[in-house]
Amino acid sequence: MFGWWRRWRRTRILQDPFPDDWEAILERSFPHQDRLSANEQTRLRERIQIFVAEKHWEGCRGLTMTDEIRVLVAAHACLLTLGLSDDVLNRVLSILVYPTAYVAKEIRQTGPGVIVHGRQLRSGEAWYRGPVILSWEDIEAGTHRRTRGRNLVMHEFAHQLDMLNGGTVDGTPPLADAALRERWDDVMERAYRQLQEDCHRYGRNVLDCYGTTNRAEFFAVATEAFFESPRRLLRQDGALYGVLSAYYLQDPAGLPEGTAVISHPAAQVP
Repeated sequence: MFGWWRRWRRTRILQDPFPDDWEAILERSFPHQDRLSANEQTRLRERIQIFVAEKHWEGCRGLTMTDEIRVLVAAHACLLTLGLSDDVLNRVLSILVYPTAYVAKEIRQTGPGVIVHGRQLRSGEAWYRGPVILSWEDIEAGTHRRTRGRNLVMHEFAHQLDMLNGGTVDGTPPLADAALRERWDDVMERAYRQLQEDCHRYGRNVLDCYGTTNRAEFFAVATEAFFESPRRLLRQDGALYGVLSAYYLQDPAGLPEGTAVISHPAAQVP
């Protein structure tokens, strides 16, 4: 019943044309669309319309929600889904946006029977069947390429895709293909270890060193690099690019059809 109602509601949403003001926002601040085919661009705009209409949007700490905020968050989130089902982000009901990084309460275990309560400065959070929380300042920094290879919205929504395995966040989203699942584990583990080594020895890599935190953060950081710096990622680690391309069913590096992806992991980024 709910599936039928959702389809009916989305059909109604798409009866309205994509607003000219929204088109101007994409032209001004969303260069990723330049790599998309005409069909992909149409599908992206449809998903943006649905995403904006279906989510609850809330500005926090005095931030006024605008179409620019809604459209850019939706565009970056929906870009991840173009090769996936249109329902993969259905469980995200609310988007909370702060003007800058915010302070959140933190509860963590530091040892057997030791629980520490504190506060932590954050730029984003993703909750299972809960909200996605974002810092507008950090979104803008990624949008205007002031943070090369980083994108807060993609990072947090990669966590949401990771959570589709019943809330388990381990760096492995649902993979329908058995061969991909086997290849995924091998490639991601090797790439994770390589990132740890590069960051320890050189302090840099195409991937953000924050990805060394754990495998969930590695998947989110790898997703950022896949969409933000696809050719650099391909040059550094073709196998990692390949499994991400197989999962997202996208090829942002623009490889000619049928091109084999070969791994040449670099110990040091030139």
